[in-house]
Parts: sequence; structure tokens; C-alpha cells
Amino acid sequence: MQEEDNSEPENMKAKLKICGMRDPDNISAVIELQPDYMGFILYPGSKRFVEGLDAAIVSAIPSAIKTTGVFVDEDIAAVKEAVKLYGFKAVQLHGNESPAYCDELKEYFSRQDHVTEVIKAFGIDEDFDFNILSAYQNVVDYFLFDTQTPAHGGSGKAFNWRLLDKYKLQKLYFLSGGISLENVPELQQINDGRFYAIDVNSRFEEAPAVKNVGKLTEFKKLLGC
Repeated sequence: MQEEDNSEPENMKAKLKICGMRDPDNISAVIELQPDYMGFILYPGSKRFVEGLDAAIVSAIPSAIKTTGVFVDEDIAAVKEAVKLYGFKAVQLHGNESPAYCDELKEYFSRQDHVTEVIKAFGIDEDFDFNILSAYQNVVDYFLFDTQTPAHGGSGKAFNWRLLDKYKLQKLYFLSGGISLENVPELQQINDGRFYAIDVNSRFEEAPAVKNVGKLTEFKKLLGC
């Protein structure tokens, strides 16, 4: 499989992913902000687990917003079934999923009626080996770099973004991990054509899975995303 060149020009406007959604009223309010991606966590270990969420609510979200199912080492058949149930336009793999696992999903989605992107997340810390990413670059659409945590994200803590100087591939990436209004000046200084999207979650919450729409509105306005 040949890797697609999905690089974009430097100083591109980063897209916005709002993750950890669950409450129907809050989902409706966040839809008004028109984020590029909206994430739903299907990992029972998360405080934002979407068990019992009406699939019709997710399926009814405007098509311009890429609904994203977030999974952690889930059985691959269950991922496929969830995509079918909720109509997800992207899946985010936040565990130790192998390149072969990602490849199987990518091949499966390529045969379906609608496009489903594969996003592979990695927890970054001082010991992270960026060389492992090479095995994934041809079998996913994007990488997502998050703070290394035993809870697989949602820590509210940012990692040292200077570690991304070690990232040498051309695959576009989402930046995640403790991003808040306080990070805006740093985000505005990032000059990397591979920086595709900003992923926000816990630092914009009033309670688990309930986002503060006012803060999100300000964040979106400041960054123009």
C-alpha cells in the first residue's frame, strides 16, 4: 500500500476536534460551534464512556462534523459494529493497537459506502520512541499525539511539545493533552505543516462529558479554527 501524501502548506489553519461528548443537550450546543471533529469515547474505563447513548443522536449530527469513535484495545469486530451503529466518520485508536490491526480496519473501511478515517493515538513522554511510528504511517490517516497516561488520555495535562522535534515523518497529526485557553499563545507559535488538528477535552469541561460552550467559543475565536 502506497502512503498518500496528505501534507498541507505551512501556516495552515488547524482543525478543531472536541472530544468526550455524551450529553444530548451539550452535543446540540457544541454542534452550533461547528467543530471539524466530535469525539465519543467507547472505552469503559473512561469517565466519558458513552454507554447507552442513542445512536440516532450521533447519526443526526451534520455531515460537516466528522463524528469520531474513540477505542482502546477494543476487539476489531466491535469497532466495526460501532461504526455501523453510530455512523462514525473516523475512529481513534488510543491503545496498543498494532499496525496489522490498523491495516485491517483501513482495508475494511475502504470497502464501505462512506469514508471512515483511522487516527492512531500515541502517548508522548521523554521516553517515547518516535521510530515506532514508521510501521503505522501507511495504515492510518493521521497520528494523534497525547500526554502519556495510564488512563489513555483525559489527564488534563500537556506534554512537552518540544519533544515533537524528534518527529521526522510527514504524516499529519492531531495535538492533544491538556489543551486549554492558557495554551493559545503556544499554539499560535506552532509552525509545522504537519500540524493538522487540535484535540480538546477535559480542560473545557464543567463535569465529565459536559463541555463549557463559552470557553470553547472563545478558544475557537482566538485560534480561528
